[in-house]
Amino acid sequence: MAAAEIPVLKVLNVTRVFGEKRALDGVSLDVPAGSIFGFVGPNGAGKTTLIRSIVGVAKPDAGDIRIAGQSVLTDGLACKRQTAYVPDNPDVYEFLTGMQYLDYIADIFEVPAALQHERIRAHAERLRIAQDLGSLISAYSHGMRQKLVLIGAFLHEPLLMVLDEPFVGLDPEASFQVKGMLRELAARGSAVFFSSHVLEVVEKLCDQVAIIQHGRIQACGATEEVRGAAGLEAVFLEMVRETTEPPEGTPTQEDVR
Repeated sequence: MAAAEIPVLKVLNVTRVFGEKRALDGVSLDVPAGSIFGFVGPNGAGKTTLIRSIVGVAKPDAGDIRIAGQSVLTDGLACKRQTAYVPDNPDVYEFLTGMQYLDYIADIFEVPAALQHERIRAHAERLRIAQDLGSLISAYSHGMRQKLVLIGAFLHEPLLMVLDEPFVGLDPEASFQVKGMLRELAARGSAVFFSSHVLEVVEKLCDQVAIIQHGRIQACGATEEVRGAAGLEAVFLEMVRETTEPPEGTPTQEDVR
C-alpha cells in the first residue's frame, strides 16, 4: 500500500473485555486523511471505550490501532505526538491561568514560539476568550474550559483530532466556529474523529459515520449512504430498536460508557 493510501486512523478488530463482558467486540474502521468521521451510539455502546483506546488511555485486549501506519500499542509516543484529544469533561489545571495552560500544551508538543503565540491569539479571538486568558481557570465556566481545551488541541495542528462530545457546553457561535476550525483542519490533510449525541451535527458535518451498539459496529460508511433517504436520526433509532437485547456477555450502560 502506498504511503498516501494509509488511513490516518485504522482500527483493526479491536476487542475490549471487562470481566466476562465485551465493551468492544471486533471493531474495525478506517478514517482517511482529509475526512471528518462521526461516531455515534447510545449510552453504554462503547464509544468512549474506543476513543480512550485510540488515544492510548486504555489498552485493548485484542486487535490493533494505527495512526499513520504506526501502532498505538507499540509506538504510543509517536502516535500521541500526532494526535490531539478532547475528552467529554474538560478537566484542566485550575491553578493555572488560561494562557499558562496553553503555553504548557504548546511546549509539550514543541510548537515554535512564534507559531505558538500566533495560533493562541487567532484561536482565542475566534472563540471570544482572548480577554479571559489571564484569569485563573478555576474562575472559568464549563463552556470557557471547553473552549480552552479545544484551543489547546488545535495548537500543534495534529494529524488526528479525537473528540468526545466536543460541542457540549458551547454557545451557538462557538459551536459554529469550532465546526469551521474542524473543517479547515481536515482540508489541510488531517483527520477528525468525534463522538456526539447530536445527530444533526454529525449528519451535516461528517463525511463518514459509524453507528455502534453493544460494542459492535452496526453501520459504517459515507454519511450519505448510511443515512439514506430517511435521515441519520431515523436510521439510528431503527438500529437501536433492532438491537435492544444485547448479545450474551455484553456490558450494560452501568458497566461501560
